[in-house]
Amino acid sequence: MSAAIPLGTRILVMAKAPSPGRVKTRLAARIGPEAAAEVAAAALADTIAAAESAVGVEHCVLALGGGLDDAVSGTAALRAALVGWRVIPQRGDDLGERLLAAHTDVGPGPLVQVGMDTPQAAPSDLRAVAAALLTHDAVVAPAEDGGWWALGRHDPQHLRGLPEVRMSSPDTCADTVAALVAAGAGVHLTRELRDVDEAADADVVARLVPDSRFARAWRRARERGADLAGAPDPRPLHPGSRA
Repeated sequence: MSAAIPLGTRILVMAKAPSPGRVKTRLAARIGPEAAAEVAAAALADTIAAAESAVGVEHCVLALGGGLDDAVSGTAALRAALVGWRVIPQRGDDLGERLLAAHTDVGPGPLVQVGMDTPQAAPSDLRAVAAALLTHDAVVAPAEDGGWWALGRHDPQHLRGLPEVRMSSPDTCADTVAALVAAGAGVHLTRELRDVDEAADADVVARLVPDSRFARAWRRARERGADLAGAPDPRPLHPGSRA
């Protein structure tokens, strides 16, 4: 049975347009910018589908950095997937500013924000974050690298400290929680997932969701001859992870 969630919960997806050279730069160093953009497009498509299944298309918002006109060849499929979505541009100079701006633009009320780096996140994962908003002001879902993969909140003003949080750091999750608490929010931590940043991450996540668009795109990248043998695993799996 699906978890009960607050009435009117929305999902906000924060994503860059999957344009070669702009997304998945660490993967691009191993498989090339075009293949990395195709993998990013597939991950975004999986996230769009999960969000829509979790709360319904009328409650879905995409905050997009860049434009789809410059994206990879899968753009038509992405545009079709976004029919019925509200799409807004990202604003701000750095990620913290863009996050706060997107939350402010969407406005108050129960909302779960997720990125495009966890294509294994199922509708049930997103609804679990939302369910915690029944009893908490804010919810943070940690990532294995010290960041976070999802953030739930009621009041966007509780996120006003995000521009001061150093992103892509081993302390990003802890510092985000501290910023929320300093803004007066009661915070709940929920399930940890693994972000896809490196080739080793992609291997692990593709095994978790072998039938996903992401996994198929990653297998195609490997089959095209990318030399990934012995790719270092930047962070060993924690006990209780999904792998």
